[in-house]
Amino acid sequence: MDCAVKFEKSVAALPGVTRVSFNTMIGKLKVEGAVSLEAIRGEGRKENYNVFPDHESLAGPVKPRINWEPIRVATALVALLAGYIAEWITVSSAVYIPMYVAAIAIGGWGNFRKAFYSLSRLDFNMSVLMSMAILGAMAIGHWEEGAVVAFLYAISEMLEVWTMDRARHAIDRLMHIAPKAARISRPDGEVDVPVEEIMVGDLMIIRPGEKIAMDGRIIKGESAINQASITGESAPVEKGIGAEVYAGTLNISGSLEVEVTKHVQDTTIAKIINLVEEAQSKRAPAQAFVERFAAIYTPIVLVLALGIILAPSLFLGYDWEPWFYRGLALLVVSCPCALVVSTPVAIVSAISNAARQGVLIKGGIYLEEAGTIQAIAFDKTGTLTKGVPAVTDIIPARTCSEQKLLQIAAALETRSEHPLAEAIIKAAKARHLAWSPAEDFSNIAGRGAQGTINEQKIYIGNPCLFKSLGIKSNLIDEQVALLQKEGKTVMLVGTRQGFLGLIAVADEVRETTKASLAALRRLGIKHTIMLTGDNEATAQAMSERAGVDEYRAELLPQDKVTAIETYQEKYGKVAMVGDGVNDTPALATANIGIAMGGAGTDIALETADIALMADDLTKLPFTIRLSRATLRIIRQNIAFALAIKTIAVLAVFPGWLTLWLAILGDMGATVLVTLNSIRLMRLKPGD
Repeated sequence: MDCAVKFEKSVAALPGVTRVSFNTMIGKLKVEGAVSLEAIRGEGRKENYNVFPDHESLAGPVKPRINWEPIRVATALVALLAGYIAEWITVSSAVYIPMYVAAIAIGGWGNFRKAFYSLSRLDFNMSVLMSMAILGAMAIGHWEEGAVVAFLYAISEMLEVWTMDRARHAIDRLMHIAPKAARISRPDGEVDVPVEEIMVGDLMIIRPGEKIAMDGRIIKGESAINQASITGESAPVEKGIGAEVYAGTLNISGSLEVEVTKHVQDTTIAKIINLVEEAQSKRAPAQAFVERFAAIYTPIVLVLALGIILAPSLFLGYDWEPWFYRGLALLVVSCPCALVVSTPVAIVSAISNAARQGVLIKGGIYLEEAGTIQAIAFDKTGTLTKGVPAVTDIIPARTCSEQKLLQIAAALETRSEHPLAEAIIKAAKARHLAWSPAEDFSNIAGRGAQGTINEQKIYIGNPCLFKSLGIKSNLIDEQVALLQKEGKTVMLVGTRQGFLGLIAVADEVRETTKASLAALRRLGIKHTIMLTGDNEATAQAMSERAGVDEYRAELLPQDKVTAIETYQEKYGKVAMVGDGVNDTPALATANIGIAMGGAGTDIALETADIALMADDLTKLPFTIRLSRATLRIIRQNIAFALAIKTIAVLAVFPGWLTLWLAILGDMGATVLVTLNSIRLMRLKPGD
């Protein structure tokens, strides 16, 4: 981690570079400006990084590179053992000392190299401290201990790379989910085309058992699609003509013809990968704290080590060699590896696991925040309910028939995207009615819509709309009240002269809603609130069916923002769960904005802090548990790392801490906190 920061700063200092971002967890460096690749590679060599252009990995498999770390460790071990054996059988020092020196040179080569470049910048980092300890041991004749430290440090580097690779593996799996080519229908037949060359509008042919390479829309065929890679849904989803499919999902049963709707860089899986990568580069509050602490901690320990080396011999008359050795041991144990690694690996593991389960968390700050939420507000339609209401009642006025009323309503709602409009259109089609779209159509925010039919302006909307127009009817009011008590949403249809009738629709509560709210209560979320534009009676009926603690009714979009602010003052940190479209202002106002059904919904991926890729509320308790588990593991890691450092520092003064024990403790702590963090990869919904 320390090397990564220095590498990023070094590249940023190159002439012509305007902006640099280095994501160590996925090994991706983004550089903006005019700079040569060789200049960047030169800075990378100083920190033992191999740099190659991103397009090499995109074009195909990168040429395999020899992994020198195990070879270096094995060679250093052979030299170290040879030195020990030679010294044990009392061979001349002219024989075993060169063997120890060989072990030091081979095991510590990368460390010495980084230390050389760091010293030229007067940067006393981990490599410098380790090199000083090894050279100091050689200076006082502790050849074997210098060799052991170099060897153990080489093992530490190798294990750190291995454990980091484990954390990166989930992202690698995401990157290789979608096929690199697709079968495209051309006038002269079917051909396999690389995804980079596929254009919007091309026709993909997808056979049973094949993965879908691009986002698209089914134009022929029906099949069950396994969408687990995108949404985390365990059960396949049945899809037919007109349904959207996503790159990286698996076609299980039928043959499909799919029209491509997005370029490869715009597919849902590409956006998920990009957002997960960006999330990993955003420092969480705990990570920022650790980095600030480490920046103060290291210089303090360096000064303390110098004090231990110099003070006893200069001021107390003690023999300088034992205290010099103890100072060297303190230099080794002062390396803050475990402390610095304690947080980012946990954050990466949690975010990667969440992405695999269909939960997109857009940064460590949001991951941490989710675990501190005190209350959660839910939009009703499409969140607590299925969002697919059906027409239940059609009550015309005396001057209109049922068929005519539904026909007028369909003409008005044809141009609307509201879920209630879809229910009316569906009911009209079921009755085989014919209509033409209303002219001069416009939405009336939070209340309904208006349009012109046969040169007459007609309105459709909730009772508030008609009250504002000054249109009243006691009979209509009684019918509305009766239907609302049944939990139905009522839409009135009329003109300035009077009512044409009313249409009632009802939405169904999701099967998972009550179970999810119960799971949230078990996690300690004491306040669940439903926010809706429905009237008071409907809202009360729906809140009882859903099982929320509170509700707010008859809310316009701006009213939802006010409601969130009120609950923040009342309860503290509040999350808002919505569809990511109509609820954008409320999502932005809440401490955490959570979008439902993010798959294929660009605005949900862009505006929310967390996106549940499937319409599955059970993933919300999982997200809360994952956040809290992450916070718990980060605290464990920090406490363990600091405890090891404290014990090691205290062991310096009586002379109990040897050089090899210091590096072993530092290495062990680093590996243990990393492995502890990787446990977050195993947390599953329902655990």
